[in-house]
Amino acid sequence: MDADFLIIGGGIAGVSASARLAAHGKVVLVEAEKALAHHASGRSAALYEPRYGLPPVVGLSMASGDYFRAAEGVLSPRGLLVLGRADQADQFAHEAGDLGVERISFAQAQAMVPILNPDKVAMAAWAEHAWDIDTDLLLQGFAKTARAQGAEYHLGAPVTAIAKIAGGWRVTAGGQEITARLLVNAAGAWVDEVAKLAGVTPLGFQPNRRSMARIPAPGGHDVSKWPMIFGCGETWYAKPDAGALIVSPAEEHPMPPHDAWPDDMVLAEGLARYEEMVTEPVTRLITSWAGLRTFSPDRSLVIGRDTHAPDFVWLAGQGGYGFQTSAAASQLVADLITGAAPALEASLVAALSPRRFSA
Repeated sequence: MDADFLIIGGGIAGVSASARLAAHGKVVLVEAEKALAHHASGRSAALYEPRYGLPPVVGLSMASGDYFRAAEGVLSPRGLLVLGRADQADQFAHEAGDLGVERISFAQAQAMVPILNPDKVAMAAWAEHAWDIDTDLLLQGFAKTARAQGAEYHLGAPVTAIAKIAGGWRVTAGGQEITARLLVNAAGAWVDEVAKLAGVTPLGFQPNRRSMARIPAPGGHDVSKWPMIFGCGETWYAKPDAGALIVSPAEEHPMPPHDAWPDDMVLAEGLARYEEMVTEPVTRLITSWAGLRTFSPDRSLVIGRDTHAPDFVWLAGQGGYGFQTSAAASQLVADLITGAAPALEASLVAALSPRRFSA
């Protein structure tokens, strides 16, 4: 065999898994694009908000915290501000409880974000437990760890064929055949396509487009210390980014796997929802982009050996939580592969297992 572990996918999921597995055998990672993190991982809002998501996502995010805090420079303070209109009181209360944010006055919120519209912002809540993630530093840290232990990365190597062979798999990627005893499917929006190539039953993952726009700092303000801002109902969000502001309509539009691009009308509608809550209009865009957030049928990650093909391992369905869950998710997949006892609670491991989709 050319490798013990062949990982398909060079986003944060595959790269972090390569770092965890490299100490246990020969790792080869193949990625269709010519650079790591080209798709969803390269288009992330880059926030660590560990209370954001369904309970299994929150469990993984919380379990990733120690790793992030120990990695110098990966996290930096940001904070989270949630805003609501007068007609959103019930939903606002529910979301504030889920996110662990505390109600503050309009004046307190305006002190953080001076452009808030007093005629529209009826409710505000804030917490400090949200941090920016230096996604490139985190990704490259995992890659450096993997390569230092002999992992090989094959970039610009799209997978065109997968065959079951005695003792493992033969994968054709970038015109080269690679054999391995175990295959890790970390292909993002393409995970079901990879499964089909391998003759493994797809689990029903759905990629969803999310668009982003970068706009100039509103009113010439210094936005560097502004918090992440969520509109109630997650109908839009905004976040400081390199002296500017990124604004998203927070849409989830089902799409086939592809290199995503933003929809101008969806962006315009999302920017209008943002503009309603502030006093500074959007006069121009610096740039815009989109990514695919891929969810399993129950919207939680899928981590573990396939029920019917135990040498085919799923690391999939990150759904926009890939970076903030990466430390714990990658450790879990390595533990499940090597037979080590996971540090996570058994109920969480079961909630993430592919076996939950078995008939």
